[in-house]
Amino acid sequence: MLNPAIGKLINDYENRYQLVHDVADKAREIAATAEDNHETLIEKPVSLAIDKLAEEKGL
Repeated sequence: MLNPAIGKLINDYENRYQLVHDVADKAREIAATAEDNHETLIEKPVSLAIDKLAEEKGL
């Protein structure tokens, strides 16, 4: 299922490629941090990244 935040985020980007790029970068960062801290993620890093970007944009 599509995350509701993605619909709001896509309006803030000029193109979808940049949105995908930013989400992927944030997801890698979240996954690496969790691995370094020996944490288990309940949600997938991509879902967390979308929510984090939406939060940063104030959506």
